[in-house]
Parts: sequence; structure tokens; C-alpha cells
Amino acid sequence: MDYESVILILFVVASLVAMATRRLNLPYTIALMGAGLLLGSLHLLNPPHLTPELLYTIFLPPLIFEAAIHLKSGDLRKDWPPITTLVIPGVVFSTLVTAAVMIPVSRHFNGIETVSWPLGILFGAAVAATDPVAVVAIFRRLGVPRRLRILVESESLLNDGTSIVVFVLALHYLQGAIGSGSEALVDFGRIVGLGLLTGVVVGMLTSLVMRHLDDAMVTITLTTVAAYGSFLIAERLEVSGVISTVTAGLWIGNRGFSQVLFPSIRLATETFWEYIAFAMNSLIFLLMGFAIDLRLLWKLWPVILLAYLAMLIARFFVVNLTWSLFWPTRLKFPYRWSVVLFWGGLRGALSMVLALSIPDTLPFKELIVTLVFGVVLLSVFLQGLTMTPLMRWLKLVSPVNTLREYELLKTKVSLLEDSLDEVERLRKRRMLHAKSAEELKTEMQEELKALEEQLDAHAPDREAMLTEEMLRTRRRLLMEQQNALLDRYQNGLLSYDTFEELKSQIDAKLLELENMGV
Repeated sequence: MDYESVILILFVVASLVAMATRRLNLPYTIALMGAGLLLGSLHLLNPPHLTPELLYTIFLPPLIFEAAIHLKSGDLRKDWPPITTLVIPGVVFSTLVTAAVMIPVSRHFNGIETVSWPLGILFGAAVAATDPVAVVAIFRRLGVPRRLRILVESESLLNDGTSIVVFVLALHYLQGAIGSGSEALVDFGRIVGLGLLTGVVVGMLTSLVMRHLDDAMVTITLTTVAAYGSFLIAERLEVSGVISTVTAGLWIGNRGFSQVLFPSIRLATETFWEYIAFAMNSLIFLLMGFAIDLRLLWKLWPVILLAYLAMLIARFFVVNLTWSLFWPTRLKFPYRWSVVLFWGGLRGALSMVLALSIPDTLPFKELIVTLVFGVVLLSVFLQGLTMTPLMRWLKLVSPVNTLREYELLKTKVSLLEDSLDEVERLRKRRMLHAKSAEELKTEMQEELKALEEQLDAHAPDREAMLTEEMLRTRRRLLMEQQNALLDRYQNGLLSYDTFEELKSQIDAKLLELENMGV
């Protein structure tokens, strides 16, 4: 069967899995990998091989770009110290701890007694990056605290670049291209720094053009060029394509989209990228299932289990050290969150990409690929399937989940009342004929009456409703205070020191509310 037919069948499988997971309340990406494993073991299809070229040139840029355009710079600025700690020293430390745990014990297994530190670091870097696609989907469904979701998403997006850089440096060392630690440090700075610069330039130029566009199709095409272009340009310059694409996506998401001429253009562009992320994730998780050789995994299961435990130990230390570091500060977060950050740090597609990119000439390539694939498999199924009960046990499920229908009805009523006020305003200003105004008002009042009856009949948990409304109102009032404070400072009514002190106090109160679930 040709590849075109196989891809079409895979999309059909992905659609069926998506419908089934909604009914069974299962994480979509985990079910996809399970379907891939089942189809792969039955040998019913011959899909494209999951090669580094396929993943780097087709899958990776749009997945990274889509995640980046939805991250708000304000959220990153607010929590940049813990995020940066997890992303840079956290990844490096995780890599070293994974190698330190794995190497001494692994020598007791036949066939890998000659493993070296550089080889251990290569494996550690491959499994250092988190890919919690399934976990984030669970977060959104259960309504966990927004700040926790931002921490998980931001770390997952940004640590990809660090892990790739560490992996590439370890690979270059093994190949003799780097001779000392100082050379590795210089290379690290060059790869990261020029990657950031490339992303800024592409993001800035794209945003400048976007502000003059009045066509959604052209805007979508331009952002597609930016996603792939930032990656390819950086790779041609031998710097980090991932960091470049992340930076370009952040710039376009926060600057470019805010300057588009019409909201409909932004909506169409974001919808396009949401579909692309869905399609790419569907294919990549299915192909991951096909790529895993279950017989080889079973043969090496003791070593795979050791590698998985080494990865978990490293993750445990990184998350707990980060929590301890920021607990005395205003950026502290509950220890329950550190449990979620630890157990929710699933490994995914990027780890497999890095393992597959190892040259065939390198000793133990097959071993590292098998270990990485095994760790990804254990991580996705063991951690992914236990996240929901874990968060329920930790009482991190927000009452918003149980109040969603009530909130939906209340918002519809509010929007209709606003529309009625607008019709009356247009009538009074003679911008709308009285007869047309009456017809519109009669139509909307009938809809409003039906919604109010549904709202009165709805009986949510009163205590949970009041708690959630109180938290949201407090957050809204603090945001208004923040805006008023900025306005007074910009108008010269406050000194810089007073502005900074009051802003820090408001930020601290907002963080407390976000820790409570707003």
C-alpha cells in the first residue's frame, strides 16, 4: 500500500480514536499511541518510518510554533525565575543525574558494561525534555489552577531547546568535534544566543507585515512561512532551530496577533494552527506506536526499567530543588504542584527524535534508541493514565469543572442583555428603525426568557459557586488596581519606587489567588 493511502487511513484512525476517547474519557494522545502499537503489532499497514528528517522538517516546527503563539509574555514574565530554573539548570542537572544513576548500575547487565559518561549524558539529554500533551489536555478538562498549567506548558515548550543543545554537544564530544568543557560552554552560548536572535528577527519581520494584512489566508500563509522558516534558517546557521521557532512564535503571538487589522483574521489563524497541532500530534503519536519494537523492548526490559527509574529520580530532584528554592519567595507554589510537575513530566516525540538522530556509526546506538523508546512508552502509559486520579487525590480539580454549564448559561444571559441595550441605544440615536428595533428586541427577549428559565432550574453546588465567584471577583479587582496603578504612574502621579513597591504587592496577591485555582 502506498504512503498516501496509509496517511489517509491514519487520519481515519485518529478521528475514530478522538471520538472514542471523548466517550471513554481517556487522554487522546495516549489512546493514539496504543492504537499505533496495536496496528504495528498486527502488521496491517506499512507507514512511513519515523526518521529524524521527517520529524524535524515536517512535524516539529508547527508543533512548537503552535504552542508558542498561545503563551502570553505576561505569564512568562511573571513566573520566569522558576520556569528558567526548570528549563536551563533543571535540564542540565536532570541529564547529569540520569547518567549518574544509570551508568554504575547498568554495568551489571551483559552487553553494556563499557558504557561511558558521554554516552550516559547522551541518553540523559534525550529523555530530559518533557512532552506533556496528554497532561495539558487533562488539565483543561479538569480545570486545574491556571498558573500550574502555565508552568507545565512553559517548561515543556522551552526545555526542548535546552535538551537538544545538550544532546548535540554530547554527540559532538563523542564524535571528537569538541575537545574540552570550555569549548562546549562556548558552543552552548553560540547555539542558544544565535537561535534566539534568529527567532527575534523572523518574528519581528513577520509581525511588521501582519499589521498591514487584511486577508486571513495570506496571514495564515505568512505564519506558516515564519514557523518553518525560523527553524530552517537557524538549522542552516548550525544553531538551535527549536529555540528560534519558539522565539518567533512568542513574538508573533504577543506582538503580531495584537496588531492584526480584524479579529476575524486572528481567529482564523489561531483555528488553523489548532488544527495543524491536532493533525501533527495525531500522526506523530500513531507513528510512534508503529516505530516501537515490542519484542526488543521485552528482551531488554530490566535495563529499560532501570533507565526509567533513573529518569524519574532525576526529575524528582529537579522539581523538588526548584520548589525549595522558591518556597521562601513570593513566587512560591504549593507542594502539591511539585508532585504534579514531577509525575506530569511525560516524555514523548522529541526524545524519540533525538535518539533516532544518533549516527549509525556510534556504538550502542541501538541500545540508546531502545532505552529511549522504552522510557517514552512507560512514561506515556504509566504516568499519563494515572494523572487524573492523582490530581483528584491531591484535590487540584477546580469547582469550575462542575459549574461549567451554569457559567455558560450565565454568560449567554449577560451577552443577550448587552445586545438588548445596544439595540435600544441604536434606536435612540436613530441609527436603527423603530420597527426593526422592536422585532430584534422581541426575538432576543424570547431567547433570554428561555435561558433564564434554564438558569433558574440549574442547581450547582452553591458553596463551590460562591467560592469560585469570590476568587474571580478578587482577581478582577486586583487586575483593575494594577491597571489604575500603571495609569497613574504613566501620568506622572507616582514615583518609580512607589509604583514598583505597590506593583510587587499586587503581583504577590495575584499569585496567591492563582495558587488557589483562579
